[in-house]
Amino acid sequence: MSTTTARRAGPREWGGLAVLSLPTVLLGLDLTVLYLALPSLAEDLRPSSTEALWIMDAYGFLIAGFLITMGTLGDRIGRRKLLMIGAAVFGAVSVVAAYSDSTGLLIAARAALGIAGATLMPSTLSLISNMFADARQRSVAIGVWATSFALGMALGPVVGGAMLARFWWGSAFLLAVPVAIVLLVAAPLLIPEYRAPQRGRFDLLSVALSLVAILPVVYAVKRGAKEGFGAPMFVAAAIGLVGGVLFVRRQNTLESPLLDVRLFTNRTFSAALGVLLLGLIGVGGSMLLITQQLQLVEGLPPVEAGLWMGPPALMMFLAAIGSPLVARRVRPGIVMAATLALSTLGYALLTQVASTGGIPLMVTGFALVYLGLGAIASLGTDLVVGAAPPEKAGSASAMSETVQELGLALGVATLGSLGTAVYRDRIDEAIPAGTPDDVAEATGDSLANATSLADRLPDGLLDQAKEAATSGLNVAMVVAAVGILALSVLSAVALRHIGTIGGAEPESGAAEGGAVREEPVTHQR
Repeated sequence: MSTTTARRAGPREWGGLAVLSLPTVLLGLDLTVLYLALPSLAEDLRPSSTEALWIMDAYGFLIAGFLITMGTLGDRIGRRKLLMIGAAVFGAVSVVAAYSDSTGLLIAARAALGIAGATLMPSTLSLISNMFADARQRSVAIGVWATSFALGMALGPVVGGAMLARFWWGSAFLLAVPVAIVLLVAAPLLIPEYRAPQRGRFDLLSVALSLVAILPVVYAVKRGAKEGFGAPMFVAAAIGLVGGVLFVRRQNTLESPLLDVRLFTNRTFSAALGVLLLGLIGVGGSMLLITQQLQLVEGLPPVEAGLWMGPPALMMFLAAIGSPLVARRVRPGIVMAATLALSTLGYALLTQVASTGGIPLMVTGFALVYLGLGAIASLGTDLVVGAAPPEKAGSASAMSETVQELGLALGVATLGSLGTAVYRDRIDEAIPAGTPDDVAEATGDSLANATSLADRLPDGLLDQAKEAATSGLNVAMVVAAVGILALSVLSAVALRHIGTIGGAEPESGAAEGGAVREEPVTHQR
């Protein structure tokens, strides 16, 4: 790691951080705001069920698929340049999405937004690593960055609900326009350019192989979450595995690879990525189940449910900002292990949530879950980026984002599917004989379907469905608690070699025999 003798950031860099936080908030908001817009959007465009899924998923698919490509592209052409190009495209395509008059056009716009979004996340994070050379300042800056994304996700239901109360569904997309304008004006003034000297050409075959490796895996995870295990899911996963093997083999033969796989020989880099991946699995699954519990079981409207998510978001903010400060005196592995232990307590509280009156316990438990998320998102990301040479910061940032996207998707697939399985098992026993087949089938499938048919359900069946869904939440949180407790121990062990932030112990890739800095760093203002 850098030591405290490195150049310290001044007002310009902190102002630049505020600018970089804007697109990060926007990306988080864009993930959740569409959930509120979907009903009115469906009434206007009348998409089929398959089209509705693609409207929701095209964005996330393409972000995950292009993160590695865009991270490396930013290293080559300039990280600020790529950020500004991505912001301009994101703003323009958001206008297209807002005024789409067909499902095909909206799906295409969502896909383009995903590609543009993939330029923003690694660009913002890698630029932070350039602007904040001092390890202590960088860790705080990354904490602000990590919190910005969670803040956007928390604001999505609230802001989206307020806009939809006054305007049409497309207004949710127009939030990107003022953000893009501010970034395009302020970025040249506050953010320095960085471009790493590279040898060799930009390998398009590697880009194709990276997509073959990532997209089928993301599809398999999402399909498994929605439809359960089946042949299509296993085929997609197998294609992704083969694509991943071919991708890694090609990277080892290139002078200037799309992703330098030597980064994974760095203990800090690999261990921090593992903690991020496993930690986000618990968060992704619990986020889905808690959101459903607030709206379908407790009966809260989306805006009110979003407001109840405010205290957990505050806890994440405190952890993301506070954990780097604590890690100046306590080793990061210990800080992450301690906060994950508190998250385990949060998951344990969620195992006790009841089907009525459970909101205070639910919010308290989820706040503790978010406490651990804030620490691992901040410290884990800092360790990943700090372990890579400056010229590879774009690739390292992209890997950090990719594993977090995959972790969230895996959490939805595993814990979400477990909760659904428990619900179906419990509700099948509760559906009385003589219930119409279509009602019984819908009720047995999900609580959302049961709620939509509330006026046709036999007396008391909806309450039993809510209890079954709550049981699904409780069981899934037991599994999550065990997993996060194990991750807490793993963090303390796997990251024990890392010294305090800003301490004298070197933790660079070169020090550990990992990636070696072979080229000079090029900074431009």
